Amino acid sequence: MTRIGLISDTHGFLDEHVFKHFENCDEIWHAGDFGSIEIATYLAATSGLTVRGVFGNIDGNDIKAVYPEQLVFMCEGVKVMIRHIGGSPPNYNPETRKELLLHQPQLFISGHSHILKVMYDEKISCLHMNPGSAGKQGWHKVRTIITFVVDGKEMKDCKVIELGKR
Repeated sequence: MTRIGLISDTHGFLDEHVFKHFENCDEIWHAGDFGSIEIATYLAATSGLTVRGVFGNIDGNDIKAVYPEQLVFMCEGVKVMIRHIGGSPPNYNPETRKELLLHQPQLFISGHSHILKVMYDEKISCLHMNPGSAGKQGWHKVRTIITFVVDGKEMKDCKVIELGKR
Protein backbone atom coordinates (compact mmCIF):
# COMPACT_ATOMS: atom_id res chain seq x y z
CA MET A 1 0.00 0.00 0.00
CA THR A 2 1.34 3.42 -1.04
CA ARG A 3 -0.24 6.59 0.33
CA ILE A 4 -0.02 9.56 -2.05
CA GLY A 5 -0.29 13.29 -1.45
CA LEU A 6 -1.26 15.02 -4.70
CA ILE A 7 -0.69 18.73 -5.24
CA SER A 8 -0.47 21.12 -8.17
CA ASP A 9 -0.23 24.75 -9.16
CA THR A 10 1.51 26.07 -6.06
CA HIS A 11 2.79 29.03 -8.10
CA GLY A 12 5.52 29.82 -5.58
CA PHE A 13 3.27 29.51 -2.50
CA LEU A 14 3.25 26.48 -0.20
CA ASP A 15 0.64 26.43 2.56
CA GLU A 16 2.20 24.93 5.72
CA HIS A 17 -1.04 22.98 6.31
CA VAL A 18 -0.16 20.58 3.46
CA PHE A 19 2.42 18.94 5.71
CA LYS A 20 -0.26 17.96 8.24
CA HIS A 21 -2.34 16.40 5.46
CA PHE A 22 0.66 14.66 3.90
CA GLU A 23 2.19 13.38 7.16
CA ASN A 24 0.84 9.82 6.63
CA CYS A 25 1.80 9.76 2.95
CA ASP A 26 4.63 7.75 1.42
CA GLU A 27 5.16 10.03 -1.61
CA ILE A 28 4.10 13.44 -2.86
CA TRP A 29 3.22 13.94 -6.52
CA HIS A 30 3.23 17.49 -7.90
CA ALA A 31 1.42 18.07 -11.21
CA GLY A 32 3.39 21.16 -12.22
CA ASP A 33 3.59 24.92 -11.82
CA PHE A 34 5.77 24.70 -8.71
CA GLY A 35 6.74 28.33 -9.21
CA SER A 36 10.35 27.86 -8.09
CA ILE A 37 12.84 25.15 -7.25
CA GLU A 38 12.75 26.39 -3.65
CA ILE A 39 9.13 25.20 -3.36
CA ALA A 40 10.08 21.74 -4.62
CA THR A 41 13.11 21.56 -2.33
CA TYR A 42 11.16 22.76 0.71
CA LEU A 43 8.32 20.33 0.01
CA ALA A 44 10.74 17.39 -0.09
CA ALA A 45 12.93 18.51 2.84
CA THR A 46 10.09 19.40 5.21
CA SER A 47 7.97 16.34 4.44
CA GLY A 48 10.93 13.96 4.28
CA LEU A 49 9.22 12.28 1.32
CA THR A 50 10.04 11.59 -2.29
CA VAL A 51 8.52 14.27 -4.50
CA ARG A 52 7.70 13.15 -8.02
CA GLY A 53 6.67 15.93 -10.34
CA VAL A 54 6.52 17.52 -13.76
CA PHE A 55 7.20 21.06 -14.83
CA GLY A 56 4.36 23.39 -15.69
CA ASN A 57 3.96 26.25 -18.11
CA ILE A 58 5.07 28.89 -15.56
CA ASP A 59 8.12 26.95 -14.38
CA GLY A 60 11.57 28.11 -15.36
CA ASN A 61 14.79 26.31 -16.15
CA ASP A 62 15.45 25.63 -12.45
CA ILE A 63 12.42 23.31 -12.34
CA LYS A 64 12.92 21.99 -15.88
CA ALA A 65 16.44 20.88 -14.93
CA VAL A 66 14.99 18.56 -12.28
CA TYR A 67 11.46 17.67 -13.39
CA PRO A 68 10.40 16.44 -16.86
CA GLU A 69 7.38 17.46 -18.92
CA GLN A 70 5.83 14.02 -18.42
CA LEU A 71 6.28 11.11 -16.05
CA VAL A 72 5.16 7.54 -16.73
CA PHE A 73 5.87 5.06 -13.95
CA MET A 74 4.47 2.14 -11.98
CA CYS A 75 3.14 2.62 -8.47
CA GLU A 76 2.58 -0.88 -7.23
CA GLY A 77 0.30 -2.43 -9.90
CA VAL A 78 -0.93 0.88 -11.35
CA LYS A 79 0.62 2.58 -14.37
CA VAL A 80 0.63 6.34 -13.75
CA MET A 81 1.08 9.19 -16.23
CA ILE A 82 1.51 12.79 -15.06
CA ARG A 83 1.50 15.89 -17.32
CA HIS A 84 0.80 19.46 -16.29
CA ILE A 85 -1.35 20.42 -19.26
CA GLY A 86 -3.58 17.55 -20.28
CA GLY A 87 -7.23 18.39 -20.31
CA SER A 88 -9.74 15.94 -18.90
CA PRO A 89 -12.13 13.29 -20.18
CA PRO A 90 -13.18 13.43 -22.95
CA ASN A 91 -11.43 16.70 -23.85
CA TYR A 92 -7.74 15.88 -23.68
CA ASN A 93 -5.39 18.08 -25.66
CA PRO A 94 -4.00 16.37 -28.80
CA GLU A 95 -0.52 15.65 -27.37
CA THR A 96 -1.96 14.19 -24.18
CA ARG A 97 -4.45 12.05 -26.11
CA LYS A 98 -1.55 10.63 -28.13
CA GLU A 99 0.46 9.90 -24.96
CA LEU A 100 -2.52 8.30 -23.21
CA LEU A 101 -3.08 5.96 -26.14
CA LEU A 102 0.64 5.15 -26.31
CA HIS A 103 1.21 4.47 -22.58
CA GLN A 104 -2.29 3.27 -21.58
CA PRO A 105 -2.06 4.29 -17.91
CA GLN A 106 -4.67 3.33 -15.34
CA LEU A 107 -4.20 6.73 -13.65
CA PHE A 108 -3.68 10.06 -15.43
CA ILE A 109 -2.86 13.14 -13.37
CA SER A 110 -2.80 16.70 -14.63
CA GLY A 111 -2.91 20.23 -13.24
CA HIS A 112 -3.02 23.58 -15.05
CA SER A 113 -6.77 24.24 -15.04
CA HIS A 114 -7.00 24.95 -11.28
CA ILE A 115 -10.22 22.89 -11.46
CA LEU A 116 -10.43 19.98 -9.04
CA LYS A 117 -11.55 16.83 -10.86
CA VAL A 118 -11.61 13.13 -10.08
CA MET A 119 -13.35 11.24 -12.85
CA TYR A 120 -13.14 7.92 -14.64
CA ASP A 121 -12.73 7.76 -18.41
CA GLU A 122 -14.47 4.53 -19.40
CA LYS A 123 -13.38 4.88 -23.02
CA ILE A 124 -9.69 4.38 -22.14
CA SER A 125 -10.18 2.65 -18.75
CA CYS A 126 -8.31 5.37 -16.88
CA LEU A 127 -8.94 7.36 -13.72
CA HIS A 128 -8.20 11.08 -14.15
CA MET A 129 -7.23 13.29 -11.21
CA ASN A 130 -6.55 17.01 -11.09
CA PRO A 131 -5.99 18.24 -7.53
CA GLY A 132 -6.98 21.79 -8.39
CA SER A 133 -4.65 24.53 -7.22
CA ALA A 134 -2.85 24.76 -3.87
CA GLY A 135 -1.45 28.21 -4.66
CA LYS A 136 -2.83 31.72 -4.50
CA GLN A 137 -2.42 32.63 -8.19
CA GLY A 138 -5.34 32.14 -10.58
CA TRP A 139 -9.08 32.41 -10.64
CA HIS A 140 -10.00 29.48 -8.36
CA LYS A 141 -11.74 30.40 -5.09
CA VAL A 142 -10.57 27.55 -2.81
CA ARG A 143 -7.10 25.98 -2.63
CA THR A 144 -7.21 22.16 -2.79
CA ILE A 145 -5.07 19.03 -2.61
CA ILE A 146 -5.89 15.30 -2.71
CA THR A 147 -4.70 12.26 -0.79
CA PHE A 148 -5.35 8.71 -1.94
CA VAL A 149 -4.02 5.18 -1.67
CA VAL A 150 -2.64 2.82 -4.30
CA ASP A 151 -3.04 -0.72 -3.02
CA GLY A 152 -1.84 -3.25 -5.56
CA LYS A 153 -3.95 -2.50 -8.63
CA GLU A 154 -6.58 -0.53 -6.70
CA MET A 155 -6.82 3.22 -6.17
CA LYS A 156 -8.92 4.03 -3.13
CA ASP A 157 -9.55 6.25 -0.10
CA CYS A 158 -9.48 9.43 -2.16
CA LYS A 159 -9.87 12.54 -0.01
CA VAL A 160 -10.24 16.09 -1.26
CA ILE A 161 -8.78 18.60 1.19
CA GLU A 162 -9.67 22.27 1.14
CA LEU A 163 -6.81 24.49 2.33
CA GLY A 164 -8.83 27.68 2.47
CA LYS A 165 -9.67 30.59 0.24
CA ARG A 166 -7.26 31.81 -2.40
